[in-house]
Amino acid sequence: MRKEENAYQSWLWGEVLLFGLLGALLALFVTYQDLRPSFDLPQVRLVLNTMVALAAVLVAVLAGVRFSVEGRRLDWLLCAGFSLAAGSTFFFGIAPMLGNAPLHRREQWALIWGRVLAGVLIAAAAFARKRTVDRRREIVELFLFVPAMLVLLWMFADSFSHALPALDDGDRGQPGLLTAALAARALASLLAVVGFGLRFRARGNDLDRWLALGATLLLFADLYYVLTPHTLSRFVSTGDFLRLLAYAVLLVGVWRAIRFAEFGRAVAEERARVAREIHDGLAQYLFAVSTHATMLENGADPKTTLPQLKEAAAAAQQEARFAILALSSASGTAPFDAALRRYVDFLTADGELEVDLEIDERVRLAPDEQIEVFRIVQEGLANARKHAGARHAEVRIGLRGDERVVSIVDDGAGFDDVTVTSGQGLRNMKARSASIGGGFRLRSRPGRGTALEVVLRA
Repeated sequence: MRKEENAYQSWLWGEVLLFGLLGALLALFVTYQDLRPSFDLPQVRLVLNTMVALAAVLVAVLAGVRFSVEGRRLDWLLCAGFSLAAGSTFFFGIAPMLGNAPLHRREQWALIWGRVLAGVLIAAAAFARKRTVDRRREIVELFLFVPAMLVLLWMFADSFSHALPALDDGDRGQPGLLTAALAARALASLLAVVGFGLRFRARGNDLDRWLALGATLLLFADLYYVLTPHTLSRFVSTGDFLRLLAYAVLLVGVWRAIRFAEFGRAVAEERARVAREIHDGLAQYLFAVSTHATMLENGADPKTTLPQLKEAAAAAQQEARFAILALSSASGTAPFDAALRRYVDFLTADGELEVDLEIDERVRLAPDEQIEVFRIVQEGLANARKHAGARHAEVRIGLRGDERVVSIVDDGAGFDDVTVTSGQGLRNMKARSASIGGGFRLRSRPGRGTALEVVLRA
């Protein structure tokens, strides 16, 4: 909780500093009109609009991906808002200028009101709390909503274009209706800053911090448009650059959220795997210990039961050591090769099995691959010792061309790999190989030992 409070305080002071800097810059431009940078560069304006549209499309796509996975209403509104911003910028601000023609009145107003509506949707996302029930239906509605709104904006602007005031580039004044529209957009950006800031304070979600930062930049871009002459097709001003910077910040934030979601799923999968490891390994031995202790309480012969109890306790202790080694190698607290060598030392301490272990230092394994390879080697050597009666085994982890190969070969009794049904151990190894995208091959013949191989992706 303390960490989240510190993160919020850091964000809050950063926002205060950003508001101060951008506010001072805006006041300077308003006070000294000669300092307002506004350049007659229609081609640059076209490039900036294109970059904004592309950034908005990317943010919308990333938000849509999050919605398809998590079903949050927040992501639906973000996807709708940025899709509408991208669509209105392209259809009303970019496409008409491709032939070097100026924007007409209906296109200008369709672009303005499209951005206002997009700002309202983004601000509404800051206060969304629910998850959707039917994600597939909501996605279909999203695909229909954005084109429908673009068509309605065009029809509205076309129908009332004669009654709407003309917007002349470079005019030092601007119509009251335009000022009202820009003020509405600025108000929506302010609500977004407040809403995402409150969300970040309550949840500590990294995405909310980036959304609040992007909304802050959009707010000052809108304020600049309100307090300085607004241009649409030819001139480039400070507000345009702030808007582009805002979309870049939003793009970074949503991309980080996607990466964090992937990490969160990996953590959940790792927790499930740890639970499976405890259930399949340590829990079984502890159950045996409990069973033998209960037998002693019920009057079983100590001469028979005590050796079995000691054997089960020793096995549980060894399994706990193996689990610690496996988990430490996966979490990065111990190198994988060191953990595997320590496991082999534990296994061969009584002299029942000799193991040659060779690990190519060029082989790199991801954390999820480390834990599964560790368990595959553990299972393979356990089978060689317990079931095949092997005296010698070789474990090789190396490269074959671009492929990474894990092989375990023993000199045990072997079996007919065609007619004999795979036991639980072999099924576990196959499942582990599949979980990390590896291919599994097994060769064995009675009296000629067993060789298994796992081939990992390049």
